[in-house]
Amino acid sequence: MENTWILVANAERARCFERHAADHSLTELIDFVHPQASLTGQASGGDLTGAAGKGHGRTGHAGTQFEPKTEAHAKERASFARELADYLNEGVAAQKCNALVLVASSPMLGELRPCLSHAAEKAVRRSIAGDLTRYEGPELKARIDEALLRPD
Repeated sequence: MENTWILVANAERARCFERHAADHSLTELIDFVHPQASLTGQASGGDLTGAAGKGHGRTGHAGTQFEPKTEAHAKERASFARELADYLNEGVAAQKCNALVLVASSPMLGELRPCLSHAAEKAVRRSIAGDLTRYEGPELKARIDEALLRPD
């Protein structure tokens, strides 16, 4: 019997579920929250743009002060993706699951896939670009079921 884990993720939150074959019900295995992703804008000096937001901060001209924020977001997303991939890699290696479904925002999906081990990559049955992290209960199950029915 195929034991399927479904990861629902974006850059700030991820949840991993076990999908039961008989009725396709979902059991939540773990809930990851990555608060650093939402704090990077504040921590990297998000108020340097001035009152009008014209880009007149310490850097002296517009544009360059936004690069560190983007870089910080990318680093945080990559770090979170590695954390999620480690969990999935360990699950596959320990034979807790033999099939994976990834439902993640496009940037997170792009960061996550390269971090998967060879065995975990082989276990991926579907990769779906989309952010379902805000949904709960029956609505989440319905949206996952709908996403899995769509053609690749």
